[in-house]
Amino acid sequence: MKILGLLLLCSLSAFAEGGEPLTGTWVGIVSLIIFIAGYYVIATEESYHINKAKPALFIGTFIFMLIGFYFYINGLNKAPLSEEVDKLILEIAEIFFFLMVAMTYIETLIERNVFNALKYNLVSRGYSYKKLYWITGTLAFFISPVADNLTTALILSTVLITIEKEKRDFLVPGAINIVVAANAGGAWSPFGDITTLMSWTAEKAGFVDFFYLFPAAFIGWITTAWLLSLFVPKDKPHFDVKQEKKEKVYQGGKVVMALGLATIISAVLAHQMFHLPAMWGMMFGLSLLKLYSYQMKRRHNTDINIFKSISKIEHDTLLFFVGILAAVGGLHFLGYLDMAAKLYTIVGPDAVNIGVGFLSAIVDNVPVMSAVLKSNPNMGMDQWLLVTMTAGIGGSLISFGSAAGVGVMGKLRGIYTFGAHLKYAWTILVGYILSIIVWYMQFEVLKDF
Repeated sequence: MKILGLLLLCSLSAFAEGGEPLTGTWVGIVSLIIFIAGYYVIATEESYHINKAKPALFIGTFIFMLIGFYFYINGLNKAPLSEEVDKLILEIAEIFFFLMVAMTYIETLIERNVFNALKYNLVSRGYSYKKLYWITGTLAFFISPVADNLTTALILSTVLITIEKEKRDFLVPGAINIVVAANAGGAWSPFGDITTLMSWTAEKAGFVDFFYLFPAAFIGWITTAWLLSLFVPKDKPHFDVKQEKKEKVYQGGKVVMALGLATIISAVLAHQMFHLPAMWGMMFGLSLLKLYSYQMKRRHNTDINIFKSISKIEHDTLLFFVGILAAVGGLHFLGYLDMAAKLYTIVGPDAVNIGVGFLSAIVDNVPVMSAVLKSNPNMGMDQWLLVTMTAGIGGSLISFGSAAGVGVMGKLRGIYTFGAHLKYAWTILVGYILSIIVWYMQFEVLKDF
């Protein structure tokens, strides 16, 4: 299914930059084969016990090495290739540094014991499984617009497994709820998902414009959450207040949270008002965090080691994005993504953008969204918001269709599985359809944008 999905993105009769056909040459054919083979290894990483960043980085860099070799032996003008790579490096760097700063802040908050304190406060209140289910899902929906869906899902799935380690009728619906909520919450914020971040940095919609997706994302998630809640038990988890150590936020933790909010504001200002890359504002926020850690060391002898936090971030996730975006960029240069733009003309944007959501569940939303942006079909903002939403939340339909789902599968290994997710997939499909209906009423009927 993954390979079929990838083939849908590709055309065998397109042309590369400058008008020279490359899809029919050996470099075009070999590059496509390498991409499909590499993505197969990525999709089946648990079978081969190889981290997905390794094959992604290989195919992303190797495809361009092959193209460079082809240009060299044929004496072709290398200027178009150089220009394409320069643009691609800029695109990747913006996303890489943006995510790096966001992850660094999350790791610093973990080091300041913010999330352990949150876990203790939740469990110690004696809430029922059903109430904990709704609390973790709600937190996922409203934290992911700020912290991104992957980080949010990892944190709250840790909370989930801390609350209960064996009760599957709580853990499985709870895990699905977190994944769906994180992806839906991420769909209405430029920071919430890599797909929305890509759309925002590509200037397909303004910062505030993404908030128009809130009704569709919220109604879709709340519907799925309500249907899943019917399967959650009503009793309470066991908690012995005498044996559990009380957790508190360490000194400086609240200031770090405030600096994180200031960093997000600076990123918005940099992009919207100053016409600088959003990551510039994020890097400014990182400098504020480092200066604050210096002050804490000097005045209070409290060590907030930012470099240690940076060393703990998910570098494999960052390198995966570098590799997969480079690989899609290579296919775009060769001409394989022209079919996507033609499909929008033939079938129409509504049908294609809705189909992107289903394709995202099979292939993963990052390469799908990258392919859509590279093909750059002529669409209005309403359609760009639709494809951003469907690519983001469509990944929830299958457990490995989004970074959030893959992360939670790792946290709840053997409990939250492909089969366990598939059992409740119908609830997600209902929410997905409702999200599209709300979008249609809002943007096409009421013209609310």
